[in-house]
Amino acid sequence: MRNVIVLSLLLLNIHHVISAPKGVTASLSAKWSMTPFLLETSEFIGEDGNEKFWQFVDTVKELTVYKQGESVRSYYNLILKKAGQFLTDLQVNLLKFALALRSYSPAVQASQQIASDEPPPEACPAFVSIHGQHSCSTKDIKKLLKAAAGRPKPYLHKNDHTYPGVNKTDVPVVILYAEIGTKKFTSFHKVLSEKAGEGILVYVLRHFVADPKPQKMLLSGYGVELAIKSTEYKAVDDTKVKDSGANAEEDNNDEVQGFVFGKLKKSHPELQEQLVELRKHLLESTNDMVPLKVWEMQDLSFQAAARIMSVPKFDALKLMRDLSQNFPSKARSLTRVAVKPEMRKEIEENQKRLSESIGVHPGDGELFINGLHIDLDIHNPFSILDILRGEARVLEGLHNLGIKGEHQGKLLRLPVNAVDDSYALDIRHPAIMWINDVENDLVYRSWPTGVQELLRATFPGVIRQIRRNLFNLVLFLDPVREESVELVKLAELFYKHKIPLRIGFVFVVNTKDEIDGSSDAGVGFFRLLNYIADEYDLSQALMSIVSMYNKVDAGETLSVDAISAYLKRKFPKANAERILGVESEYDDKRKDGALFYKKSGLGALPLALFNGVPLSPDEMDPDELETIILQRIMDTTTTFQRAVFMGQLTEGSNVVDYLMEQANVVPRMNPLILSTDRKYLDFTAKPVVDDWEDTTMFSYFDSRDKTAVMAKRMKYFTNTDEDGMSAVTVWIAGDFEKVSGRKLLLSALKRVKASPGVRVGVIDNPSGKPSEDNTVLYRAIWASLLTQKNKAAAEFVQKLLREESSQLLQKGTKMKDLLMQGMDRDAFEKKYNTLEVDFIRSQQLFCRDVLKLSPGQQAVISNGRILGPFEEQEEFTVEDFQLLEKITLSGSAENVKAKVKLMGMKAKHASDLVMKVDALLTAAPKGEVRRDFHFVKDSHSVLRLSPRENEVFYDVVAVVDPLTREAQKMSPLLIVLSQVVNVRLQVFMNCRAKLSEMPLKSFYRFVLESDVNFLANDTVSPGPVARFMELPESPLLTLIMITPESWMVQAVRSPHDLDNIHLQEVSGIVTAEYELEHLLLEGHCFDLSTGQPPRGLQFTLGMSRDPLMYDTIVMANLGYFQLKANPGAWILKLRKGRSEEIYQVLTHDGTDSPADAGDVLVVLNSFHSKIIKVRVQKKVEKINEDLLSENSESNGIWDSIASVWSTFEKSITGGGSKKDDGEKEKEDVLNIFSVASGHLYERFLRIMMLSVLRHTKTPVKFWFLKNYLSPSFKETIAHMAEKYGFQYELVQYKWPRWLHQQTEKQRVIWGYKILFLDVLFPLAVDKIIFVDADQIVRADLKELRDFDLEGAPYGYTPFCDSRREMEGYRFWKSGYWASHLGHRKYHISALYVVDLKKFRKIAAGDRLRGQYQALSQDPNSLSNLDQDLPNNMIHQVVIKSLPQEWLWCETWCDDTSKVSAKTIDLCNNPKTKEPKLTAAARIVPEWVEYDNEIKRLLRQQEDTATQKHTPLPSQHQKDDRRDEL
Repeated sequence: MRNVIVLSLLLLNIHHVISAPKGVTASLSAKWSMTPFLLETSEFIGEDGNEKFWQFVDTVKELTVYKQGESVRSYYNLILKKAGQFLTDLQVNLLKFALALRSYSPAVQASQQIASDEPPPEACPAFVSIHGQHSCSTKDIKKLLKAAAGRPKPYLHKNDHTYPGVNKTDVPVVILYAEIGTKKFTSFHKVLSEKAGEGILVYVLRHFVADPKPQKMLLSGYGVELAIKSTEYKAVDDTKVKDSGANAEEDNNDEVQGFVFGKLKKSHPELQEQLVELRKHLLESTNDMVPLKVWEMQDLSFQAAARIMSVPKFDALKLMRDLSQNFPSKARSLTRVAVKPEMRKEIEENQKRLSESIGVHPGDGELFINGLHIDLDIHNPFSILDILRGEARVLEGLHNLGIKGEHQGKLLRLPVNAVDDSYALDIRHPAIMWINDVENDLVYRSWPTGVQELLRATFPGVIRQIRRNLFNLVLFLDPVREESVELVKLAELFYKHKIPLRIGFVFVVNTKDEIDGSSDAGVGFFRLLNYIADEYDLSQALMSIVSMYNKVDAGETLSVDAISAYLKRKFPKANAERILGVESEYDDKRKDGALFYKKSGLGALPLALFNGVPLSPDEMDPDELETIILQRIMDTTTTFQRAVFMGQLTEGSNVVDYLMEQANVVPRMNPLILSTDRKYLDFTAKPVVDDWEDTTMFSYFDSRDKTAVMAKRMKYFTNTDEDGMSAVTVWIAGDFEKVSGRKLLLSALKRVKASPGVRVGVIDNPSGKPSEDNTVLYRAIWASLLTQKNKAAAEFVQKLLREESSQLLQKGTKMKDLLMQGMDRDAFEKKYNTLEVDFIRSQQLFCRDVLKLSPGQQAVISNGRILGPFEEQEEFTVEDFQLLEKITLSGSAENVKAKVKLMGMKAKHASDLVMKVDALLTAAPKGEVRRDFHFVKDSHSVLRLSPRENEVFYDVVAVVDPLTREAQKMSPLLIVLSQVVNVRLQVFMNCRAKLSEMPLKSFYRFVLESDVNFLANDTVSPGPVARFMELPESPLLTLIMITPESWMVQAVRSPHDLDNIHLQEVSGIVTAEYELEHLLLEGHCFDLSTGQPPRGLQFTLGMSRDPLMYDTIVMANLGYFQLKANPGAWILKLRKGRSEEIYQVLTHDGTDSPADAGDVLVVLNSFHSKIIKVRVQKKVEKINEDLLSENSESNGIWDSIASVWSTFEKSITGGGSKKDDGEKEKEDVLNIFSVASGHLYERFLRIMMLSVLRHTKTPVKFWFLKNYLSPSFKETIAHMAEKYGFQYELVQYKWPRWLHQQTEKQRVIWGYKILFLDVLFPLAVDKIIFVDADQIVRADLKELRDFDLEGAPYGYTPFCDSRREMEGYRFWKSGYWASHLGHRKYHISALYVVDLKKFRKIAAGDRLRGQYQALSQDPNSLSNLDQDLPNNMIHQVVIKSLPQEWLWCETWCDDTSKVSAKTIDLCNNPKTKEPKLTAAARIVPEWVEYDNEIKRLLRQQEDTATQKHTPLPSQHQKDDRRDEL
């Protein structure tokens, strides 16, 4: 009762004026229709592999029948239930999140678009395309297949779904376009899957919805900001807006100052109206927007943190979201919060630690998931979903393997050594003949010996002469081959010039004993070399070789005669027969070289190793080799310097030993083991039964289950470490009835004997169907493993595998006669005689389905990494096993073992776990380093949420200052993350002290939901929107969409001025509807021959049926280009005309066609950025031509239509017809460019256009920047064009991601005025005139176009000096500008003319962007960006000063000069701050007439629209924009 009285008293104080709640909502829809959830789900499951995709398709093949009877919600739940058969609980949660994000919608839409390009036959719910011919019926398939071979095959994309049939390349490809789950799909699928299974055809499925729902689909994953604008200059339109009458759905659970209105309304329905008023009153009293004093601001960040830490932790994130996203109206209430000294101290201690360990400073915002750094500038919810999915595989794997809690993080953070591609061979081998030794030879005795010498400064490019063997070159040569000649000469050159390089040779010559020097030149050469080395020394021997080679003519090879002739001439006393002949005393070690070469596993001769690392064959060209070796010496020097500096290499170290102990040094090179392309088994499944005796049962398991059963049942030959564990587990699969199989296993067992910590398991893969006869040896092996002690079993099996044993068995010897001493005979015989072969059948199935081996083929598996199948003759020796073990251990097995050891489990379990975890971690894609986080203290400054017990959890650490832009985005992201997955969350309050200004000046919403939302009646809610409900009414707000990098969005519907939202003047809700107009395709293009970007090169993007839909120009900065696109398969081409005549595409990366294909095919099928690289080259005959040369435009390259949109607009507006290239003479057109944002400036813009048209007889074409125009302007411009007879085109460009971003909308617009002039317009436009929207033209702009710029790229008007009373405001007369400009003038950017040909030729755009990039990092520079930048660059990019009468503005010019003014600009007046509209009517008499004329035109248009019942958004809208001075 008491509450009611209090409530009534409160309500008495409020006047009864009922008004609708005010606010702003923004939504963003896709350009394409809504895609079915079922298809998106299939794409999600398809990411886990083709096998799963088709299993899912089979499960849901007629699911759409349920769509009719069920509500949308229960159909959605049914889809999730079906998907749940293939996904874990965690993955189902991720699927819900993906469906809420519509993350896979572009993939479905891409297929839909590919189908529409086919095009689909009329009225066909599903159809097949067989090599270009279509049919809607299964009956025609046979007929179409017959003739298919004669037609070219269709191009298949990387992510096409191909039915897993027999892999044949010579059969026709059938593409089915259908909607999964429909009856029509099922009938096609049945026929095609059978035929694909028989290997008659390749069956590919692409999604195709015959009649998509027209319903638009709302997207999420973006931010919306309402920034508070400065109202120093009043620049708001006064035209009234007709209201849309939209009302907000109220958030009923909201609590304002302690009143929970949802509950109050339920309990007091009779007081509804008064409660609405009370809520509004309370809100207005809290939305205290009075500016704070500086001393009140200082501690806001700490006060916000204190407030967040003081509430129950489950509410803390929501409070952080509320404070950061509505900060301007919450600031006042925060000033009253007290901050505890303990909290302040703790935050400072943690900050010190953070800045030392990972370089995070106070105020920075960072997010880490499982230690991976998530940079929120780069990542968006779509990429975070991908990261969550990738992590889920590893986390669930570890969880399934029984690793919980703290151990999970420790194993995840283990450094998995990335696959090294520069392995080195150990060069400490006696077979290498070293001809010099830098450390000991007298020649080098004057050199210093200390390794510290490496740190002494020298001139760049100087090779330090230090008496240590830091650089070693080993050459493997066959002395008879002609390539050897040049290489030996090169070695002598290095030696002579005293390069600090130790040189060694390995001569690979004939190893047969009976061969001698009189018949084989190589052997003769070797013996002669040994003789000279014995008599003299090795360096003398090298000289001799060189002089001997000098006698050999080019193209000839060394002959036996040449050798004996040389011997007689140089050493007349020597006995040639004794040296070269059969009885030679100089033949020792002849075989060593060939043996070392064979064992090393290196490729073809000649070969060179630099410090053990082999040089690639193309580096072995003697002309190149010298440079390469010197370059290697330089590069290696820096590595040595680091080692000396870090104390790893000291004066006492043997340098060669130090080099050979590095992780990348291996005992031999085996490309199979060292290759970077690696496949792994997945051990993480938990099968229900682990039975392999029942082969039928086993055959139904999927790959993961089969692997898990094998791992569970495997028995091992072990040689354990002292701790009883094995870090390396090798499985040998093969047929042991074959010699090669026995050899392989024998090598493995020999290695086990030599190496503790390795164990070997054996899998049988018989050549035929397993029977008693073809599994004799394997059953004996298995029986011995089951019944004998480890040592006895190993010795017995080694004996069995020797060839003599198998010969005895073949001759009829019984197995029991081969048993050895110390074996338990009875147990063995009993087991051996009763073994069934069923389990061997299961093993053979495992080899076939999982290892992909044919019967009888061999493979080796090391900790889950599959090597094989081996070729018939391929040997895998004991040395190979040694190498494999080293590679496996250094990868991560050693680290994993150390961690598993701490878990304290039985040895067999532990060894299994090491194998499984190692396979899991090394198979996971290598990301960046995972960071480990420990906060010094965490009781007052770290918000902690614990994960649910016994479930997979993600470890999330956020470091954030609660009052920053990062917090605005991170807090809603963390809330959604914690709803989607199980998280262990730590949020550290990284506060800044002593704030001197308001930390946030905007309201913000991040649009993101964790699951699909349904309305009360079980229909899908229209989708997520950004809602701003409790906004203060006094400030002027501007709406900014903050979307992922590659999205191009535009406003499509809103009657209000989104640039100037003033809630005091609005009743109800301001709604803004945006559309994702394009997904960008970005790229970088370089000319292969010069390495430079080909400036001015043009690309076009289109589809096979419409090849020119969008186009672009390559800029010199990074060779960057961007093209507008949407989901689908696109063809990128060089534009017809000069681009195609001069250049050709050579290779491309990141695309979806083979790198050397002429047609560049790009598939856009996700919301992620797509960035490609294209390399082009000039055609031979055009090598001297320049794209931008003077005569380049003679054969009109671009028709003046640069985008499909403008074509479409013109086709309905008569805005100019499209002409053929041939017909296109240089038209006499005035090209006028302008930008505007907000209704006031659009009103000015129309008046400016009218004034231009009134003063010229030349045809005019207006170019507007589309990015910021309001929907109503885009609607009305067409009617204006019709009425006044001008052409127009809307151009747009997305600010490139690599160019420093501006956050303030006004500055972004200024950037567009100047930074992209070279790429916004087609090359055919020679000159463009920029005219500010708020200008009134009084002369013919043709004069300005034809004005002689005297070689300058652009002309600007200088600021007037004539109005004396404004002298104090002329900032360019003093300070920086006065000294920078010297005698030049400061120019105004309201009007300028650009000679685009000259501008492009001197790369002015690239220079301006470069300078902008350098200056814009400093927030205080370029305060008037569009004006300061060209003035700052005046020395590099010359400005031609235009005559003063071209721009008159009252602020700076005196009244007398107004008479001769050719244009009048409504500059802001810093002295009087007069509003724009008042100034316009006062200064320019004709302005009011123009204004009324346009108003009449718009009214007529509105009336006709109303008559046609097509409501148009109301026209006049508002704006505020700081203007030039």
